[in-house]
Amino acid sequence: MPRILLAIIAIAILTIALTTVRLGACDVCSGNEAVEGVFVQQMVEQGKYLFPLENGRVPMYKPPLFHWTATAIDRVLGEKKVTAFNLRLPSVLYAVAAVILTMLFAYEVLGLEAAVLAGLTLAGAYQFIALGRFGRVDMALTFFEALSIFAFLWWFGPKPPISERRQYLLAIALGLAVLAKGPVGAILPLSAIGIFILSEGRLREAIGRISPLSIVLAIAIGSSWYVACYVGARYGFLNRQLGTENFGRFFGSLGAMSPLYYVIPLLFNSGPLSFLVPVAVVMAIRTRHDRSVQTESSKPQPHAAMRCLAIFWIVTVVFFSIAAYKRRAYLLPLWPPAAVMLAWLVSVVAGRWGQRKLKGAYAMLCLAMIAINFVYVPRKEARECSGDSFRPAAVEITRVVASDEPLYLYGFSEEIAPLLFYLDRDAPDFNGRLGDAPPGYIIVPAGVWAQKRAEALDLEPVLESNHGNRHLILLHRGKVYASCE
Repeated sequence: MPRILLAIIAIAILTIALTTVRLGACDVCSGNEAVEGVFVQQMVEQGKYLFPLENGRVPMYKPPLFHWTATAIDRVLGEKKVTAFNLRLPSVLYAVAAVILTMLFAYEVLGLEAAVLAGLTLAGAYQFIALGRFGRVDMALTFFEALSIFAFLWWFGPKPPISERRQYLLAIALGLAVLAKGPVGAILPLSAIGIFILSEGRLREAIGRISPLSIVLAIAIGSSWYVACYVGARYGFLNRQLGTENFGRFFGSLGAMSPLYYVIPLLFNSGPLSFLVPVAVVMAIRTRHDRSVQTESSKPQPHAAMRCLAIFWIVTVVFFSIAAYKRRAYLLPLWPPAAVMLAWLVSVVAGRWGQRKLKGAYAMLCLAMIAINFVYVPRKEARECSGDSFRPAAVEITRVVASDEPLYLYGFSEEIAPLLFYLDRDAPDFNGRLGDAPPGYIIVPAGVWAQKRAEALDLEPVLESNHGNRHLILLHRGKVYASCE
C-alpha cells in the first residue's frame, strides 16, 4: 500500500477521534447551532427538504447544503430523530474530508512529508477541531472553498490538455460552496483566483482555457436552490438569504465591529500554530520561481501554488475585515490553505538550514496540540454549556403538554432556538399583554412571570422548572388534557 495512503488513513482516523469523542455529551446550548438543528429537524422528521421554517414562520438563515447533508446521514443511519450527536455529524464529515483533501493536494505539490505535516496541522489547530464538532454550516463552506482553490491549481497549474477536465471540479466546488453559505462561497475563491491570474500575467491564457460549460455548471448548481425559492414564490427565503444574511451582514444591519476585530483571532485562534501562519503567507507572497521549470509537469508548481493560497488567505481576511458584521468562525476556511503553507514553510526553512530535525520538531508540536485538543475541546464544550441547557426543562414541559395542544412562548429576550430544538415542535411567540394570551399553554421565564402575574390572574401555573440557569414557568388557560407524571 502506498505510504501516502497509509498516512492519509492514519490522520483521517485521528481526526475522526478528535471530532467524535464525547460529541453528543454536550447539549445544544448555542443559538447558532440550535437554529440549524431546528431546520434539520424539519427535514429529517417532517420531510420539509426545501423550505423549512423555524417556529412555523422564520425562513432558513443559510442555504440548505449542510442540512441536506445531515438529512442524508440520518437516512443512511436510519435515524428518525435529530439529536446533538447526529446534528454535528455533517461537520465531522466535512472536517475529515477537508483533512484528506488537504493532504492529497500537499502530496501532489510538495511531497509525502509535507502532506503529513499539513494533515497534522489541521488536526492540531484548535479552531478547526472545535468547529468540526459544531453543528453549523462553517465546515461545509470550508471544505468546498478549499476544494475550489485546490481544484483551480490542479486545473490551471499544469499545461493543457492534461488538466482541462479539472475545471469542472472547480465549477462544482464553487456551486456547492454557494449552497453551503451563499454567494460569499464563490466570491472569495474567485476573487483570489482572479488576482492570482492577473499577477501571473496569464489572463489571456485563462480566458482561452475556460469552457463555457463549466461556467454554466457552476451557476446552475449555485443558483439551484435560489431559483427554487423564486419559482415557488418563497420570497421570504430570498429576502432572508440575500438581504439580511448577505448584504445586511456586510453593510451592518446586524451590527458592526472594528476593522481590527480579526487581529487577535488570527494570531490566537489556534496558537502556537496560528502564530506562524502570517509568516508563511508573507514568504509565499514574496517567493518567485523560474517559469521555465516544470512546464511539462502535470503537477502545480509549488511556488505559484503557495502564492495563490496566500492570496486567498489575504483576500478572505481583507473581505471580512471590511465587512461590518464579524464572527471568528468566518476565519475557518483559511485553515486548509494555511496548513499547506505551513508545511511548505517548514520544508523550505529546514532545507535552507540543512536541519531535517526541524520537520520532526514541527510534527511533535502538532502532536502535542492534538493531545491537548483531544482533552480540552470536549471539556470546554461541557463547561460552556453547564447549567445553560434547555433540555431538562423541555423534557418536563413535553410530559405536561400533549403534542396536539397549543403551546406558546412569552417574554423571552434571548435566542429561543435551543428551547425549540428540545421541544421539537413549534411554539409561537405571543406578544402583547400576558393576560390576553390565547387558550393553551404558555412558557414564561420565571422573572417575567414575577413581573406580569398581576395582569394574568386567570393563568394557572402548572409547572415550575429550575435547572441550572434556566428558570421557566409553564402557565395554562383552559382545559388541561395531559398531566405531569
